Amino acid sequence: MTDNDHTHDGNPTQSVNHTHGHAHGHTHGHTPDPDFDWAAMADLLELEGETHSPYVQQALAELTHLAPRRILDIGSGPGVAACRLAATFPQAEVTAVDGAPELLARAGERAGRLGVRLRTQQADFPTGLAGLGPADLVWSGQALHHVGDQQGVVKQLAGLLEPGGVLAVVEGGLPARWLPRDLGFGRPGLQERLDAAQADRFSRMRAELPGSVAVVEDWPGMLRAAGLTDARSRTFLVDHPAPLADGPRQFARHSLERSRQTLAEILNAEDRSTLDRLLDPADPAGIDRRTDLFLLTAKTVHFGTAA
Repeated sequence: MTDNDHTHDGNPTQSVNHTHGHAHGHTHGHTPDPDFDWAAMADLLELEGETHSPYVQQALAELTHLAPRRILDIGSGPGVAACRLAATFPQAEVTAVDGAPELLARAGERAGRLGVRLRTQQADFPTGLAGLGPADLVWSGQALHHVGDQQGVVKQLAGLLEPGGVLAVVEGGLPARWLPRDLGFGRPGLQERLDAAQADRFSRMRAELPGSVAVVEDWPGMLRAAGLTDARSRTFLVDHPAPLADGPRQFARHSLERSRQTLAEILNAEDRSTLDRLLDPADPAGIDRRTDLFLLTAKTVHFGTAA
């Protein structure tokens, strides 16, 4: 799950400046900065969730054989996936779990607008997991890589499941593509260089996490090591073709703005200049006006079943 378009994966409750390209997993039990702009963060997370919602719908289609009574969305943020879970399984008690009460409030508001039943519960991640279970389906979207011991937290999540319950972990996939290889200015291949810089930043983030444990990120293998069976992975396409609609286009702007901010010291002067031009709202070749702007990415979901 590591590409520069993810915003619903970071961890503002842990650090306001934790901007390696993700903004989900808001469940760590650290004191948030009182000056943090939660409204703006919630707006961005909700926009990202809506932009990427096709993969959630496709992933849940893999689970229609289930008849879950209780579902947990761990690291729910503003509740985009949680509301989709509630709509897909209307008979179930669906609980959005997050460490940020501001985001849980947004999840409740979203559920009200959509007319779905959704509970919310504030809990630290991973220390608050023990008080959550049991559940028939546990969903966690791009939160686990923010925990130092990924195998350990997979085992904790597996421990929440009822017999026959399913754990669905969203991690990995493919980096997003927004633009042609040759933009008509700057050096071709900008997005590939952003990917490389982002991967280096992600690796540093992982190494600096408290209690960081190196592990082969074979997610089905990690699910099996946690005692789950029928471990498998499926990758789902998110394809918003050009010309890009207003919502995904706005998300593209936010993503490139984060790349410009967080990767400035890694990129060379030419690539920084290219990003500046792309982000200039007055430039006809900028992302606000380009007719060739698109979004193509893929998300991988790993499933495992409790014995």
